[in-house]
Amino acid sequence: MSCGCKTSGDSAHSCGTKSANGCESVNTCGNSYKLSVFDWLSNVQNPAQTRCDFVEVRFKNDRKSFFKNVNNIPLHIGSVVTVESSPGHDVGVVSLTGELVKIQMKKKRSSEENALKIYRLANQKDIEVWQEARKKEENVKIEARKISHRLGLEMKITDVEYQGDASKVTFYYTADNRVDFRMLIKEYAGAFRTKIDMKQIGFRQEAAKVGGIGSCGRELCCSTWLTDFRSVNTNVARYQQLSINPQKLAGQCGKLKCCLNYELDSYLDALSHFPSSSTVLDTEKGRAFCIKIDVFKKKMWFAYVENSMAWYDFDVDLVKKMISKNKRGEKTLPLEELKQPELSLPTVDLIQENSVDRFEKKKGFNKNRNQNQNRPNNNQNQGQKKNRPERNDRPERTDKGERQERPVRSEKSQKPVQNNNQKPQKNQQPKPQLEKVEALNNDAEKRPQNQPPKKKFKKKFPPKKDNNA
Repeated sequence: MSCGCKTSGDSAHSCGTKSANGCESVNTCGNSYKLSVFDWLSNVQNPAQTRCDFVEVRFKNDRKSFFKNVNNIPLHIGSVVTVESSPGHDVGVVSLTGELVKIQMKKKRSSEENALKIYRLANQKDIEVWQEARKKEENVKIEARKISHRLGLEMKITDVEYQGDASKVTFYYTADNRVDFRMLIKEYAGAFRTKIDMKQIGFRQEAAKVGGIGSCGRELCCSTWLTDFRSVNTNVARYQQLSINPQKLAGQCGKLKCCLNYELDSYLDALSHFPSSSTVLDTEKGRAFCIKIDVFKKKMWFAYVENSMAWYDFDVDLVKKMISKNKRGEKTLPLEELKQPELSLPTVDLIQENSVDRFEKKKGFNKNRNQNQNRPNNNQNQGQKKNRPERNDRPERTDKGERQERPVRSEKSQKPVQNNNQKPQKNQQPKPQLEKVEALNNDAEKRPQNQPPKKKFKKKFPPKKDNNA
């Protein structure tokens, strides 16, 4: 047996219950209704012997009505019932029971005398007819929009709802002006072969029926919990110091957002302690007017009439003193002198984790600790290295003059460059350039030690060619 707890009103979701107790998981299924009311009196025992005979029954989307349980049927939240309608009968889901129903009836001004009756718990035949009628609603809505467009009517078919016994279909539409749909009803009656009922709704009710996600990232308030629509005007945005931008202030219905009214009372209470936004101050330098008000910081910004680009912010208490001084006929000091320098408050790190490389420091500390532990071993190794005999293969170099005298270089310079086609000759005489190098070396030895030796540049030879290449 279906509990019909989906927001679209269909019964595709089944809780698997066929008893009068209704849905087994009331907390998850019974309270998942759109615009559901939390029964905070469910665990409270009724001191009176008589119990409430009225229940709240929910139909498709946000349509709800109150019915009288004449036959004293044991009903719970989630029970599918067959109720009285005009004409025939309708099928709905019980959404609220107990003493809280009377409070809701007083809130919505529903009379107990004209309340309709509950016939019985819905049987399997009632539910099958109800499900078949629900499946036809989408196709009927598309066809109804085509007919209204063909007749040239300035209206929009928002939603279609079949009655539980499929004897009547209700069309919800929105329009800016009055619509003459006498010809439209004849077309609908001939196309759908059932009784037609037309109901005009507002744009906010349309958004509540369609549903969606708001700019805050949550589901629309009008389709989840908001039951009454209060008027919202642009003064609400001005009190909250918001820019009058229709694209940001309008919701999906095209009207101003309902959430602008939520914090309005808090802003009005805070603004009651502020001077008027049209306050004008008389200073020695000229007249100054108010430009901006910050409710949270409790500050007001002023600027001169001649120079409105320079703004000066003051606390509300100081502004009140300046206004009282002007009332006595005295002019206040210029705004530049009254402006106090802002003191930079020291920032306190509550988490104490500002350092990004705090983990790296800990690693370096452990590394130094390991190095200190291994230091005596390294010293012993160094002592062993010092005791080793040093190689005396190369002679010690004392000064630059001795370093330049390298007979190995001269021997290498004696070797001529060999070509691939020519063979090396054994008895080859050295070049005359070598004699000049030896003469220069002898002159360097004859010079006194105070004079630095002249820089000598070595001649670069081309690289040797490999004979085996």
